[in-house]
This record gives sequence, C-alpha cells and structure tokens, in this order.
Amino acid sequence: MNLSALKTKIKDLQCCVIIPTYNNHKTLQRVMDGVLEYTTNVIVINDGSTDTTPHILEGYSQIKTIHLPKNQGKGNALRVGFAKALELGFDYAITIDSDGQHFPEDMEVFIETLTTSENKNLLLIGARNMEQEDVPRKSSFGNKFSNFWFWVETGTWLQDTQSGYRLYPLKYLENMNFKTKKFEFEIEVIVRAAWKGTEVKNVPVRVLYDETERVSHFRPFKDFSRISVLNTVLVTIAFLYIKPRDLYRKYRKKGIRRFVLEDLLGSLDSPKKKALSIALGVFIGLSPFWGFHTLIVLFLAILFNLNKTISFVFSNVSLPPFIPFVLYASSEMGQFVLGVEYEYSMEEITTNFEVLKHLQTYIVGSFTLATVSAIVLGTLGYLVFSVLNRKQIAVQHD
Repeated sequence: MNLSALKTKIKDLQCCVIIPTYNNHKTLQRVMDGVLEYTTNVIVINDGSTDTTPHILEGYSQIKTIHLPKNQGKGNALRVGFAKALELGFDYAITIDSDGQHFPEDMEVFIETLTTSENKNLLLIGARNMEQEDVPRKSSFGNKFSNFWFWVETGTWLQDTQSGYRLYPLKYLENMNFKTKKFEFEIEVIVRAAWKGTEVKNVPVRVLYDETERVSHFRPFKDFSRISVLNTVLVTIAFLYIKPRDLYRKYRKKGIRRFVLEDLLGSLDSPKKKALSIALGVFIGLSPFWGFHTLIVLFLAILFNLNKTISFVFSNVSLPPFIPFVLYASSEMGQFVLGVEYEYSMEEITTNFEVLKHLQTYIVGSFTLATVSAIVLGTLGYLVFSVLNRKQIAVQHD
C-alpha cells in the first residue's frame, strides 16, 4: 500500500493515533514526526512529564495535546486518550509508545489487517520478535508469563500480549468498566475485550531496543505484583463466571440434543481425552472442595488440555439436590476405609450436616469415592466413546 493510499485508509476508517508519554524527551519528537507522515489525527497525553516534554509539544500545533498535572500511570493516560478520541468522533485508535521502540511505518500492518477483515470488532496487538538479541531477558520472560495467563483467562493463545503498539476498536470498548490505571491496564483491556466478544489477535511488527535512548518506566517488583494481583482476579472471574456463561450460551444456542451430540459425543477429541475429561470432572465434583469445583475443574482442564465442556458437565455430580447423597456416600466410604462406624440418618445429614462432625472420616471417604468413581466412569466413558468412534469411522468409509 503506497503512502497516499494508507493516509486515505486511515482517514476513511476514522482512525487516530494515541501517544502516551512520560519523560521520553529523547525519543518523543522522532516518534511524532514518524506518525505525522501518515496522519495528523494524533493525540498525545503528557502524563505529568518533568523533563522537556512540554516544551517539545509546543512545537506541534497540529497535534491534540493533553497535559496531566502529575504522573498517574500509562493505563490512565490511555483511558484519557480513548475518551478524547471518542469525543472527537474516532472509531479506532492506534497506540504507539513514545520510547522509540516501535516503527511508525508498521501502522500499515494494522490498517491493512483491519481493512481486509470481515470482523471490524477487532483489537490488534503488534507482535514483537522477542527472540532477537537486543530484547532484555526480563521483557521476554514477562511476555511469556503474560501470554500464558491471557490464554488461561480467554482460551486464546497469542504471541505477544504486552506490546503497547496496538489498534483498539473504540466504539466496542466505550461502555466497558475498567478498574486499573497503571501498566496492568493493557492486560485488563484485552482480557475484558475478549470476554465481550472482541477478536484479539497479533500482527507482526518490528521492535528496537536502544538502551542509549530508551527510558523504561516499568518497575519490576511493583508492576509485576500489580499484574499478578490482576491476573488472580481475572482468572477467578473467568472460571466462576465467564467460562460457565460461555458454556451456557453454547447450550442455549444449540439446544440440548445438538449440544450433547456436537460438544460431548461428537467432538473431535480422542476417546482417551474424553474419558480423562469425564474422570477429572467426576473426581473434582465429588471432592470436598465445595464452592471451588468450577474454578478447579476448568483450571485443570485447561492445564492438562482436556475437554473443558465434558469436565465441567461431569463436575456437576455435586449439584445441590445431590449434596446429601454425596455426603452420605463419602461418609460411608470413609468409615469403610478407616474401619470405624458412626450412627446417623439421612435426615440428620440434610438438616444439620451431622457427617461433618467426623471431618477426617468424611475427607478420606470423599477422596476415595472421588477416585473410585472417576476410574469407573472414566473407564466406561472410554469404552463408550471407543465404540462410537469406531462406528463413526466405519460410516465414513462406507
């Protein structure tokens, strides 16, 4: 795409460029000059810089500049920039860091990808080559760490989730409620966007780490701690609400018959994988981790690459109507294993949870029952799915 065509595309897409900056006076001017070759729709947020940044910005009257009185964090600067861009009527915003690590020429990749995509609810992240020699080891590790948790929280694997070179679909983010204002905002926004149905994907970009010019404001301990806390919160929300919600939506959309046939019986997973998924669901569902079954089973299903739908469905063996029977069976199993005997009725279990007075017996019995049931139902599942799989193969060959 030639320069003239690219400028036209940026204008037609109602796209602006947002540059958050804090004490990057050595590289800011070069970044702005590079961006201005492609568009004058530029918003710079000076996040309380104490260097010569305000003086530099005075020479760019064609740029919309917002000066924040004190440094409040990159996330806050981006949120301020998004609000201003929406106020000015823009639909998309490309964000580029002011430390000189990004190449303004790579904006073409974002614009071309958006233009050719049928889905316009698209959030693009510039994927850097984190294996090149000049990339700091801590940056490479941090990116891999972030990629893993994004996958856990959304089910989508990306090559780079920490790059600040991005294209945001502003209209689709407008009514979202964000909680963070520092570096971790760039994690929160892509996770919440994915949860809302925005497609998040990578596009290849170049990166330059020039230690003589580049100033990084990332504070390893503080910011890593903030990101860890955020991921803890997001993982909890994902497992307790988002993933069950998505599963329920899939069930409602397909109906029970199609859901069972396609997502349980007819999935492309092997009989072994389906059987292990059943075993995991049953084991967790009968385990004594009340209140955390969904969180645990989905986390382990993702961790061991099992079928999340099957694991979740079979973990519901401990739904409220079945709880008294699970408690009773666990207690009986515990008494058998430990060689003890207690007198109580089913009525006592349902009214005052008498079984929990003998906690050790219950816990031993619970894990024993969970293990035996997982083995039995997992084995039965393997046999059933193996037969169905052979029949399916036979039909395909006929």
